[in-house]
Amino acid sequence: MEVLRPQLIRIGGRVYRKNPIQEQTYQHEDEDDDCYQGLVECAEESCEAYEVVQTPQGFRCTVKAPSLLYKHIVGKRGDTRKKLEVETKTSISIPKPGQEGEIVITGQHRSGVISARTRIDVLLLTFRRKQPFTHFLAFFLNEAEVQEQFLKFQEEVLEKCSMDHGVDSSIFQNPKKLHLTIGMLVLLSEQEIQQTCEMLQQCKEEFIDDISGGKPLEVEVAGIEYMNDDPGMVDVLYAKVRMKDGSNRLQELVDRVLERFQASGLIVKEWNSVKLHATVMNTLFRKDPNAEGRYNLYTTDGKYIFKERESFDGRNILKLFENFCFGTLKLNSIHISQRFTVDSFGNYASCGQIDFS
Repeated sequence: MEVLRPQLIRIGGRVYRKNPIQEQTYQHEDEDDDCYQGLVECAEESCEAYEVVQTPQGFRCTVKAPSLLYKHIVGKRGDTRKKLEVETKTSISIPKPGQEGEIVITGQHRSGVISARTRIDVLLLTFRRKQPFTHFLAFFLNEAEVQEQFLKFQEEVLEKCSMDHGVDSSIFQNPKKLHLTIGMLVLLSEQEIQQTCEMLQQCKEEFIDDISGGKPLEVEVAGIEYMNDDPGMVDVLYAKVRMKDGSNRLQELVDRVLERFQASGLIVKEWNSVKLHATVMNTLFRKDPNAEGRYNLYTTDGKYIFKERESFDGRNILKLFENFCFGTLKLNSIHISQRFTVDSFGNYASCGQIDFS
């Protein structure tokens, strides 16, 4: 991290810079304390945006957060909360583990309450980013025609290219789970799932209906491409998707949905545009049929997972099936899908959706 170009973190419309620190290692070093020492300060917008209420005893501010993240504000033996309280001259009340509620910050000085709120927001965001993705926004591609064509593609690839290194039946997608991902989500409570449903409905009312014209979007799934830069060592092969009428409406729609969810903080900003693709082959499936692409990066306690994978030689596949047509279908719904779940149709379970017509 460079001193003159520090990492920026966006929280609720405000931008903070993460200050570099000199890292030291101690025998009993606390992970939460490490994060705390690297806390950030307001960089671009005034922290006056926080709602701070004056009371007879001083000032008060509340923070909504899922109970799963409370432990990161408390810290081991309560050290993180104590340090926050001492440095900001505030009192911080946190619900008991397993109980949903609000974190309440009180203090004699408004500036201290704001400082504590800012630091808590950064801690929450930092540890939220370490949580594994729980849900994703997606279009389902599980119509009969596409599934049948996918199975034909799999059969022909195995017939013509099974002698190529790494190509076998284990690395093909489950046809019932074919989908287009718009963005990945970390939803840690029922309230956050409901917030996501409401945000998706707002998108429908504000711009999705205008872009779609209140009708399904007819698309063609055709052609294949690979993710990395070496066709001889491929890990992910995907089918391309385009509007049947040649317009850019689908891309415009998903980019605006992504932008809206990034602005709300429900999706961490990594890209400015959605890379629309339907995964058809993935080497992670070789050892784990339920693996979900590059999104298996963290365990539930935030530890990074390294997934060893055996790449396959995709040169013949790309040559023989460059323009393979998986069919056409009408996209009529965006789903909030839950990872590692299966509904009665064999697809991901949906926690909510909006329809175009």
